[in-house]
Amino acid sequence: MRRSASKKTGQSNSTTASITSSATDLFRSSSGKASSKEMERIDNLFYSYANRSSVMIDPEGIETLCSDMEVDHTDVRILMLAWKMRAEKQGYFTLEEWRQGLKSLRADTLNKLKKALPDLEKEVKRPSNFVDFYNYAFRYCLTEEKQKSIDIESICQLLDLVLGSHFQAQVDYFIEYLKIQSDYKVINMDQWMGFYRFCNEISFPDFSNYDPELAWPLILDNFVEWMRAKRT
Repeated sequence: MRRSASKKTGQSNSTTASITSSATDLFRSSSGKASSKEMERIDNLFYSYANRSSVMIDPEGIETLCSDMEVDHTDVRILMLAWKMRAEKQGYFTLEEWRQGLKSLRADTLNKLKKALPDLEKEVKRPSNFVDFYNYAFRYCLTEEKQKSIDIESICQLLDLVLGSHFQAQVDYFIEYLKIQSDYKVINMDQWMGFYRFCNEISFPDFSNYDPELAWPLILDNFVEWMRAKRT
């Protein structure tokens, strides 16, 4: 009798394991199909905006996308979308970049992508992400091979777009200074990142904790001198 009971228990365990395994396989299969369908919709959305010859979404395609989402193409959220995709070339999205961004946003339709923008904005504004976004914004604007700096006019527009909502007074005064000074025609990455650190660390507008002996870019020394002279 004991042997029989033992045998039945073994059969029962084997049956249970078989059912569990089948259920797991079914779940994996169902999950895989859903993921495949999602990617198919993401790809279809990409091709609805992509240039047929380059197989990329080009500036014209991005403008159409923005129009369909009812978002201005100069809206900072479009730059945030490029950041999410890790897009390498300004004004262009490749299929792989598009897939990476939209899959991360869980957006496989135009409506879902539009609804994802507010959450994307919140994600970017987290301190841990914003410094990476700020860095990316500069690199994204390096449109020529081996380019390491950006002209003053473009920098002024970029500063207002990326940093204006965070440090409006500092940005407004720095832009004013950049436009009237004649020592600098371009801004490099060190100066760009230096200004972000400046906004976060330096008391404004009294500059009471600003020490020019520390490793600040020279352009910020000049900016502080100009501001102090302006105030007096």
